[in-house]
Amino acid sequence: MFLYILGLVGLWFLYRWYKEAQRVPNQSEKYVFITGCDSGFGNVLARHLDKLGFRVIAGCFTEKGEDELKKSSSDRLTTTHLDVTDSESVSKAADGIRTLVGEKGLWAVVNNAGISLPSCPTDWLTIEDYKPMLAVNLNGVIDVTLRVLPLIKKAKGRVVNVASVFGRISPFGGPYCVSKYGVESFNDSLRLNMAPFGVKVMCIEPGFFKTNVSDQKLLKNGLQKVWDKLPRDVKDDYGDDFLLKSFQKIDDRFPLLIDGDLMKVVGCMEHAISAVHPRTRYSVGWDAKFIWLPMSYMPTCISDRVFLRDIVKPKACVF
Repeated sequence: MFLYILGLVGLWFLYRWYKEAQRVPNQSEKYVFITGCDSGFGNVLARHLDKLGFRVIAGCFTEKGEDELKKSSSDRLTTTHLDVTDSESVSKAADGIRTLVGEKGLWAVVNNAGISLPSCPTDWLTIEDYKPMLAVNLNGVIDVTLRVLPLIKKAKGRVVNVASVFGRISPFGGPYCVSKYGVESFNDSLRLNMAPFGVKVMCIEPGFFKTNVSDQKLLKNGLQKVWDKLPRDVKDDYGDDFLLKSFQKIDDRFPLLIDGDLMKVVGCMEHAISAVHPRTRYSVGWDAKFIWLPMSYMPTCISDRVFLRDIVKPKACVF
């Protein structure tokens, strides 16, 4: 009986491998628009797709990002200035894409642009601290998608949204997890709405990878800036040594969690774009698969207990 079940499982994996190995034809005629190409996943993906023959339209926030990407790519790749928080900039980019792709339409958009600061205890923040990150990580995704969606429907193409495994569980405070939960929700509703039109919508859920989003120095500087603005009563609740202990926790844990191989994520993005049968979700990284996702399926009372055992405890902690 066991060998029978094992054989069925093996056949299922073989079938999935064969199905997922199929690629769409005429890749050299397909346009792909990627946001956040100055660095990180977006930059690597743009260069990777360019080498595969796709016609990449890379959205960059800075002129330096555009120039450096052009130098390392073929003439097929084009760049455009893009600030996803500015609807006028998004509209201008969409107009340029419409002119470029013509009647073929846009094969895929990859909503990759994102920021991670501030990330800190929620009661350190004000609503104004939430707005910038939500503007990039959530509203920017929605704005870009809606602007180019008619072009994607024309091509019966794809929408690839880069969320995070922290759109499935929230082990730390601040707007990052909030924004990624929003991306997950937008992704799910869009996937259902677009299915009748032959448009596929996929979600990428990376764990910790070595990008600006997880840069230890930037995270610690962000914590310091927020701490310096806190009123005295909040600092008293946490204790004067809380910040240094938090820095130490970052230094101890992040090297254990962060994966430097960005191609693990980029490979999933490329599969979502080029596979005939892409997956609905791609959870990427050993920490995502073996820590965060399993924790997200556990009863809340268990996951809370695990997280609370590992926190830096404030001075006024009651347990």
